[in-house]
Amino acid sequence: MGNRRLLIRGARVIDPANLVDRVSDILIEEGEISRVEEPRPRNLENIRVIEAGGKVVFPGLIDMHVHLRQPGGEAKETILSGCEAATAGGFTALACMPNTRPPVDSPELVRWIISQGRKAKTRVYPIAAITKGRRGEELSDISRLLEAGAVAFSDDGDPVGNPQLMLSALKMAKQLDALIISHAEEKTLTQGGQMNEGQVSAALGLKGVPVVAEYIGVARDIALAKYVGARLHIAHISTAGVVELIRQAKRRGAKITAETAPHYFTLTEEQVRVSGTNAKMNPPLRTPEDVAAIKEGLADGTIDVIASDHAPHTIGEKAAPFSQAPFGIIGLETALGLVLTHLVAPGIISLSEAVTLMSTNPARILGIEGGEIEVGQKANLTIVDPELEWKVEISKFKSKSRNSPFQGWKLRGRAVVTVVDGQLIDCY
Repeated sequence: MGNRRLLIRGARVIDPANLVDRVSDILIEEGEISRVEEPRPRNLENIRVIEAGGKVVFPGLIDMHVHLRQPGGEAKETILSGCEAATAGGFTALACMPNTRPPVDSPELVRWIISQGRKAKTRVYPIAAITKGRRGEELSDISRLLEAGAVAFSDDGDPVGNPQLMLSALKMAKQLDALIISHAEEKTLTQGGQMNEGQVSAALGLKGVPVVAEYIGVARDIALAKYVGARLHIAHISTAGVVELIRQAKRRGAKITAETAPHYFTLTEEQVRVSGTNAKMNPPLRTPEDVAAIKEGLADGTIDVIASDHAPHTIGEKAAPFSQAPFGIIGLETALGLVLTHLVAPGIISLSEAVTLMSTNPARILGIEGGEIEVGQKANLTIVDPELEWKVEISKFKSKSRNSPFQGWKLRGRAVVTVVDGQLIDCY
């Protein structure tokens, strides 16, 4: 149960959906936002007060690309531990990918994830598999999965390799007004690849993944979506060519949205020399030119969302030789700090644009509650101290896993409190 009456007093309230950026009080009653108004004296009897002068209040942050690993990967993460990590990072909601064991391809499993999510401090929205077993051979029952509560469909971790099957999925999605999320990759070009193909991979003796593999995958899925007239969301883009491809597709009227992750605007392939397998991810880290293009795409609105692609693995798995270690890094607890430090502070995007990328747009794209601060809606908010300087100490993370290349980084700006359905939760 949330606090019956809660007052957040004197914060800078940023709500891009309603063109709000001003110092305000927010009154929450029975879990809902009842007033957003200029600060004023009031009777504080029976009201819990949060003095938020110098703080910023966002609509609750939403991470639309998270791997919670449960069922089947509980040694890496569980729904509850992943939600603890999300809270520590300032997120009030997340959408979890279906590459679990077994994959999320049944209504029963969708409902089970939702039921587990109700026990957490973060709202959990399941993304279901496009194909049965994520095998890329036969479509899942998209209609029944939608009815069970799935908010989108993806075979993330792998593309849907068969163009005819992807076309069928997009046709079904259009008919049902469902969202397809594309892991865009031409597997015939990435087979055995370990990191970005280039001088660093050659120097390290590792098989490379060419940038054209992502480009071909994105180009194919954009063409299919535009042909059908369906909505399509492109996950974790990493290359300059793909940024321009999406930019041009939007100009031609395609119903395309796209996301990137913090590691693609903060790190290059050189990080592999420093962090080893903790810098191994799919798509891989790219070149400085690609990083610059990702930043430009975020600044001009080509890229709609920043998501963590939180991908936990055990220490033992990541300790394997590079060619045998799994892809992916954790990101829920560093995402906001990296955005504030490496995008907002240098003026690449504004604070309001950061909120759009991490709350407003994810809510809109997934069609879920949140993304704005609206009277009468449930109170889902993130309170941030924009001046708080902190050092990334992975040993203190709430996630069960430790596979991050950001150990020791100094960041500025951190979530201190979230409000989920009116309930006040300390972030750390």
